[in-house]
Amino acid sequence: MSAELVVQKRPPRPLWWGFAPFGLASAVHCAALFIGVEAIAGPTKLALMPALILAAIWGRPRLGNTAVFRLLLAGLFFSWLGDGAGTFFPFAPTLPMMLAFFAVAHLCYIRVFWRHLALRPLPRWALIFLLWWAVLLSILWPRAGSLAPAVAAYGLVLGTTAALSTRCSTMIMWGGAFFLASDTILAFRIFALELMPDWTSGMVMVTYTVGQGLIIAGALLTRRSSK
Repeated sequence: MSAELVVQKRPPRPLWWGFAPFGLASAVHCAALFIGVEAIAGPTKLALMPALILAAIWGRPRLGNTAVFRLLLAGLFFSWLGDGAGTFFPFAPTLPMMLAFFAVAHLCYIRVFWRHLALRPLPRWALIFLLWWAVLLSILWPRAGSLAPAVAAYGLVLGTTAALSTRCSTMIMWGGAFFLASDTILAFRIFALELMPDWTSGMVMVTYTVGQGLIIAGALLTRRSSK
């Protein structure tokens, strides 16, 4: 008498479980920034991207393309180096190092948005990001001094990331928008602090963590739905 073995495919494990550590670290870090507890804000900042890397690894079974996973991890890794530029490279000027690392992170996102996660053509309204770049330069160029060319180049890369995110899922598009908002606020706080209220310090990281989280979650969900 033979027995037939029936193997049932397991449903994908809930994606949010993998994002729970990142959500907790983000909440603690942003709260510490708003209430001014640097002893907590500093260490938790360096925990953000490793926690998001864990979320990406948790969602790895949803990805059908190894190249997507590698590009996402590379983007998160270089974002982590950008977050900790002053800590990891105390012998080098912090701002140029931070710009360099985040530029590489954005190049990783640009490639994955363009080659792997695009769902539609680039919409015409995405030209607004070119206007954003022009306005940003008109305000910051006189204030940035010798860093003005680097700020212009980084702004172009950042705007390209946001523009290409509009070709992807709504979640990724919002992630790109929040990432753009974060770096815009940060740029004004660095070069035009007199224009920024105090509460915008915490908003840099609120928009940053939301943006990064939406990009990674959106990428995982996009690959799952396209299989």
